[in-house]
Amino acid sequence: MIQKQAYIALDCGAESARVMVGILQQGQLQLEEIHRFPTGGISVGESLRWDVLQIFEELRIGVRKAVQLNLPIASLSADSWGLDFVLIRDQEPILTPPRHYRDPRNLVYYEKVRKQLGEDFIFDETGIQFMPINTIYQLAAAQDESPELLTFANKLITMGDWFNYMFSGVAVGDASMVSTTQLYNPRRQEWSRPLIDALGLPHDLFPEIVPCGSILGPITEQVAESTGLASNTKVIASCSHDTGAAVVGTPARSGQKDWAYLSSGTWSLLGVELDAPVITPKSRQYNFTNEVGLNHSIRLLKNISGLWVVQECRRKWESEGYSYDYSTLTEMASAASSLQSLINPNDPRFTTIGEMPEKIAAYCIESKQLVPESHGAFVRSSLESLALSYRKVLDELEETTGETLRTLHIVGGGSKNKLLNQLAANATGRRVLSGPSEATAIGNVLIQSLALGHLSSLSEIRDTVRNSFEIEEYLPQDQPIWDKAYQRFLKLP
Repeated sequence: MIQKQAYIALDCGAESARVMVGILQQGQLQLEEIHRFPTGGISVGESLRWDVLQIFEELRIGVRKAVQLNLPIASLSADSWGLDFVLIRDQEPILTPPRHYRDPRNLVYYEKVRKQLGEDFIFDETGIQFMPINTIYQLAAAQDESPELLTFANKLITMGDWFNYMFSGVAVGDASMVSTTQLYNPRRQEWSRPLIDALGLPHDLFPEIVPCGSILGPITEQVAESTGLASNTKVIASCSHDTGAAVVGTPARSGQKDWAYLSSGTWSLLGVELDAPVITPKSRQYNFTNEVGLNHSIRLLKNISGLWVVQECRRKWESEGYSYDYSTLTEMASAASSLQSLINPNDPRFTTIGEMPEKIAAYCIESKQLVPESHGAFVRSSLESLALSYRKVLDELEETTGETLRTLHIVGGGSKNKLLNQLAANATGRRVLSGPSEATAIGNVLIQSLALGHLSSLSEIRDTVRNSFEIEEYLPQDQPIWDKAYQRFLKLP
């Protein structure tokens, strides 16, 4: 074991980003947040965009702060949300402000592409769940509306990989991120040429794919000068997709197969870790997705709307003069009556920006339920519905894989919500282990350590997580009440 090593994780989420420093010493990891800033989409005309240059500048600010700690920083790596991309050409690092996955034009092309190519063809090639936010539909829209832009671009670089590119000058696609696009074949471990051809997209647009944990090279001279990092600091494609990094940072025990993970944040991503993709009629029926992780493992999972609904309620109430932090909202929800109103978190109306409390109220009226009467009741309804959706997905995973899932590991920012953790145990009837909350940054850092030879295996990574961070246990309560609520939930539109 190397005596002491430090690494920087550039952890970019859809709501906020943070620069974290991880210090690995004697089998334990210490993690410190150095810099945090909001990300979020920007409305430009009728489109929703990302200000990636501003995000990059904030990341550099964070790196400069990290350098001032005078630690032996060996490497850095970026991770981010999936699906979105930046177009580059030669020395131009960005040709147009990239679209946000919630951009409204995606819905039109979601319908168009599935009808044009056929869902059977798309799923058999990719094993990816059908969602209008996927890269394939974004590219179809761009090909229709601005084909000259795609022709002019040298490369399409997915988001987390683009931040790594800005630090290293190396334009590649990490397998964990590329696999989210619905343009990647996980059996052949390469871009899906049949899909790319069917859409009429230029082959040269798609970059080389590298495995998770690839060393891209040293930082650029400009980065060294602007941050103070040593010029031999490595840039590593850890798992550029934040969920891939979070699963690596999950404190599961080696050899156990009876667990599932839930990366809880704006999205809830719930699934299992497998050795090979599951592209079957059953996985398609349940709309599961096969994404790539460390060592070419497969994350068989499903996206659930997650804490997005609560975030959007909070944003609306703030515009009305009510300023709540998330802990206050959780306290209010804890005091509200239980299981009064349920929603389907994945109903399309709840995936778009704006007027979330009104959407919940309308849904309750349409489904002949009580409309929540307080802000706390709205939040409780959202959290209970989310917990019941976890049960549904876990049951579907068991049916699809044939495995019995007894434990649910909840990681990510949502794991700090003790109410949601207990609701998840109640709703699913399974043991819940929550933490660490910074699993994405932890996974990012420890994959860097693995790439540099400072750790030897995924098993050692997870041993390090368990040795370093507190894990809380929640056991199911009130099972008959929740079983009855689940039957109500299954009947929702």
